[in-house]
Order: sequence, then C-alpha cells, then structure tokens
Amino acid sequence: MIDVEVLADADAVASRAAEEVAARARDAVADHRRFTFAVSGGNTPWAMFSELRSHDVPWDRTAIFQVDERVAPAGDQDRNLTHLTGSLPPGGPAEIHPMPVEDADLDAAAGRYSRSLPERFDLIHLGLGPDGHTASLVPGDDVLGVTDRDVALTEPYAGHRRMTLTYPVIDRAQRVLWLVTGEEKVDALARLRTGDVSIPAGRVRNPDQLVICDRAAAG
Repeated sequence: MIDVEVLADADAVASRAAEEVAARARDAVADHRRFTFAVSGGNTPWAMFSELRSHDVPWDRTAIFQVDERVAPAGDQDRNLTHLTGSLPPGGPAEIHPMPVEDADLDAAAGRYSRSLPERFDLIHLGLGPDGHTASLVPGDDVLGVTDRDVALTEPYAGHRRMTLTYPVIDRAQRVLWLVTGEEKVDALARLRTGDVSIPAGRVRNPDQLVICDRAAAG
C-alpha cells in the first residue's frame, strides 16, 4: 500500500520527512534498541537531515547505510556520501556504513556490503527520477532483474557505474519513505502510485510505503 501526503513545497517535504524519520528512530530503539536507516541521494534528504537537528533522535543507537552510490573517488561531489556526511548534525549517528565503491574489486565489495546489512531495515528512503528510476535501479539495466543479491552493480548511467540495494532488501524493510519534489516528477509519481512496472520505481512491492511530495510533483 502506498500512502501519499502532498505538501506545499520542498521545504515542507523536508520538515515532514524529518518528523517521520525521528519518530521511526524512537520507535525502533524502544522496540529493539537500534535504528537502521538506508538513505538515497538527492537534495531533499540533505535538507531533511538539516531539519533533524531540531528533533529528538537517538543518534547513539542509529546506523545509517547507503541505498546507492556512484563509483567515484572519495570526496567527489558526485558521491552521495560526500553530501550525506556534510549534512549530518554534529554528534550524529553512531554508525555510518559507506558503500565501498573505491575498491578495485567492485563485485567482491558489493558482496561484503551485502553482508553488513541488517536482516530488515527499519526505514529505507527512496527518491524518484523523472525517468522513473529509484535508488540506482535504472531503466534498461540488468540490475532490475537481480533477486539473488541485496547489493548489485549497474552499468554506467549518467556518467558513472553505481552500487545499489536491490528490490529484495527494499521490499522487506519495515517501511519505505519516498521523498519526491519538483514538477519534472509529475509523470513518474503518477506511475509510481499506480504500481506501473514499466518504470523501475513501480516495481517496489514493499507493503508499507509512504510518499511525501510537494504540490509541483503531485501535479
């Protein structure tokens, strides 16, 4: 099931997302003493982390993983990790688990990262591209058919190979949180909401999905 909340603008989306993440973190720690959160790239999640500075988050029991990452050097501005670490509040999460995209053997690195994942994430954040991609599950790539691994590699897409979580790990998360902003996402969001499997995002089958979007994306 996909629940949808439509808010005024991107700032409101970031603020509401911070509320959701903080609440999920507190609930997870109360239930099993650890909050596991996988984060995608994009501008909205970095704004969300800024908003989290004003919320009660049990950072000392929070572990953050990456949903996807570009194969690029450390510190590269194309790396999601560069922006993630730059947006986290001081004294942030106890654990940050970067995807090992600098390794020479990327296949072995993907396998190692897969083994570091929790059995079931408490929360996975996903974005949505205008072409309907999510994470680095991109149109036409063989990665869309990977069901025997939790972490896989793509062919070059928009200038980089990517390492990404696959559908099985996304589908077994406790909840998926979509953050979608901008009028260029109207068509992709409409197709996501109907479960259109012709776009990668429409293939996510997690039973608990929340979309927080702005009016521009909602059309």
